[in-house]
Amino acid sequence: MNNKNVLNATLYVILFVSLFILIQSLSFKGGKELVSLLGRTEAADGDYLTKNGETLAITAVISSLATLILFIATKWAPVSGNYLKTRPWAVLMWSALIALGSILPLQFLAEKINLTMPAGTEEMFESIMKVSWGYVALGLMVPIAEEIVFRGAIQRVLQNALGEHKRWIAIVISALIFGIVHFNLAQGLHAFLIGLLLGWLYSKTGSILPGFVFHWVNNTVAYLMFNLMPQMNDGKLIDFFHGNDRMMYGGLFFSLCIFVPSLLQLIGRMPKGNK
Repeated sequence: MNNKNVLNATLYVILFVSLFILIQSLSFKGGKELVSLLGRTEAADGDYLTKNGETLAITAVISSLATLILFIATKWAPVSGNYLKTRPWAVLMWSALIALGSILPLQFLAEKINLTMPAGTEEMFESIMKVSWGYVALGLMVPIAEEIVFRGAIQRVLQNALGEHKRWIAIVISALIFGIVHFNLAQGLHAFLIGLLLGWLYSKTGSILPGFVFHWVNNTVAYLMFNLMPQMNDGKLIDFFHGNDRMMYGGLFFSLCIFVPSLLQLIGRMPKGNK
């Protein structure tokens, strides 16, 4: 590990995070101005925008596209088809399954430590979830943009600077940053824990694809649950099982029966690869 390399990596990480936040902020501001130009004067303080799911979703898609273009064009997050040439279909399948197996346990953990999203953030997400553009934003574009930035750029430069034997430091740091940029404790803890898994997937494969599959499944399930079971949106995990503790713990056990075998399969199937 070279101190100069670590310093350069640190400066790059600061740059990447700053640009990511700046793009998000400018996109939100642009969306607010667009709504205002269309005659919605309520947009002046941003309240209308947070309640207008379609506009907010399109704003998220645009910011994600801008992020992808910037980080790929500058080669801050190198992208190639080399990993797909290894035919990693089993790894991608187990990545999807481990995502499914993690959903209930993570929700259970969040409820046990009594973490909830701020009311404004929750209202914003609900407005996005209600529109079809919401899936394009949260199910597709946001996951791939976040994987490009936090794994393909941030974790990559940290791993290169710290060396293979300290890759877990890079994983933890990138996951921690991933959690912090969500700007609230409930989402932040969830993002940090998922970020550890996503970082591990990236460190083992050298590709963002397994992490994107995980991210996509996680966000897709959230979108489907919101729209197919709207009565559950304000409820707890126990409500999903009709107030039956035994069924809830059975569901958690079943989830772990997916999560643990998937984890073991991934451990056995993920040699170090190329992006």
